[in-house]
Amino acid sequence: MSRMQELSFDNRFRALGAAFYTPLRPTGFANPHLVAANPDAAALLGLDPEVLHSPEFLAWASGNAEAPGSAPLAMVYSGHQFGGYTPQLGDGRGLLLGQVRTAQGLIDLHLKGAGKTPYSRFADGRAVLRSTIREYLAGEALHGLGVPSTRALAIAGSDEPVIRERVETGAMLIRLARTHVRFGSFEYFHYQQRPELVRALADHVIETYLPAAAHSSEPYVALFRHAVQATARLIAHWQAVGFCHGVMNTDNLSILGETLDFGPYGFLDAYDPRHICNHSDHEGRYAYDRQPAIGLWNCNALAHALSTLIPVPALREVLLEYEPLLLAELRRHQRAKLGLELAQSGDDALSDDLLALLAAGGIDYTLFFRRLCDFRPDTDNQPLRDLCPDRDAFDAWARRYAARLAAEPRAAAERAAAMRAVNPKYVLRNYLAEIAIRKAEDEGDYSEIEALRRVLARPFAEQPECERYAAPPPDWGRKLAISCSS
Repeated sequence: MSRMQELSFDNRFRALGAAFYTPLRPTGFANPHLVAANPDAAALLGLDPEVLHSPEFLAWASGNAEAPGSAPLAMVYSGHQFGGYTPQLGDGRGLLLGQVRTAQGLIDLHLKGAGKTPYSRFADGRAVLRSTIREYLAGEALHGLGVPSTRALAIAGSDEPVIRERVETGAMLIRLARTHVRFGSFEYFHYQQRPELVRALADHVIETYLPAAAHSSEPYVALFRHAVQATARLIAHWQAVGFCHGVMNTDNLSILGETLDFGPYGFLDAYDPRHICNHSDHEGRYAYDRQPAIGLWNCNALAHALSTLIPVPALREVLLEYEPLLLAELRRHQRAKLGLELAQSGDDALSDDLLALLAAGGIDYTLFFRRLCDFRPDTDNQPLRDLCPDRDAFDAWARRYAARLAAEPRAAAERAAAMRAVNPKYVLRNYLAEIAIRKAEDEGDYSEIEALRRVLARPFAEQPECERYAAPPPDWGRKLAISCSS
């Protein structure tokens, strides 16, 4: 384990040139304090976890110092936001501090809430404590579930007032990602009619992250195929764990298929395929059940941005691979959640009818599937029946499920163990994040953030001492309004 001075920076994105960014130092907080620090993320960088509690780290995390070798910059990009194209976006409140060489490859260090940049438009360039806590926990929750995601190293808090719907306090979050290059990064240069820069960015992504594509006979097609397939797999995984992103604009989609830019996200409580987690999404464009289709829409937008590099027939051919792959991945996840090792012709109907049952009864998605792990054909499965308002409908489905399990080769105990490895007991329900936020804001108590992080790092383990984190939301936590403001 090393100290911050020993981080090995390799700032390849900066080498692309000034058209891609604006060099800029963060605007630090006057009286910062450490809110949260993630030892698991520190390990990815080879950092000694003790460093996270040092004065030098706090100075860095709060924008008051730079690590040797870092080179802060604000990235420029554009994107389609709620279906409409915005010609210039960019890092309006964040900075890419630098890229660090690790055993896993390059990792971006990104400081969110670092102050105004040329891309802030009329905003203040700050983030608030509420949103940084939500992002810090979301990345760890998805990582624990095995979903590709950006992660967070630390949160620095302050007493600096920041005005959103109300006056809040400013905070900064250090985010880790394989890359912060987005679909919108390519769109920016395409719509500026600068194909040479689209090519330069594509070459950077291929050379840095996709060595197999570099050896392909058609490297740019391989890049596009990787983006399309990674997006399809990512969204299928979101659907399986009941995750709603909330703002699937093209500037919020990573070219490498990691979950990026957590705003008004949410995990399903009561199963509702039309659930909208962003209270600003009045038309339901980014509803839970529309995420797969929006993923394809965004891949089509990326195809337009790459059309100076790839012939249109090849782009169309790759786009046609999205839907079959997503459906195959989703069905694979669904079979695993039901404990079905073998694929049979009636499995899709069995899964679809269960989801219809959950939707009709407003049944808790995570809790039902976790209890399903203990399903026994020779009992009435009372813990599951108790979740279902229409018990006759459940009984009818349960008889079909029991008959289907009879055709499975695995013993019941083996099947149950396999199901517990894919059906989490713990997810980041909005009310759990809200409890941590209220304690932090009202009492200056940050202990709940760390407690949640530890639980969410092992979402499939029983953790009997943490049973309260597995409970469905109380009445006050069922309809929390989550906005984009941060």
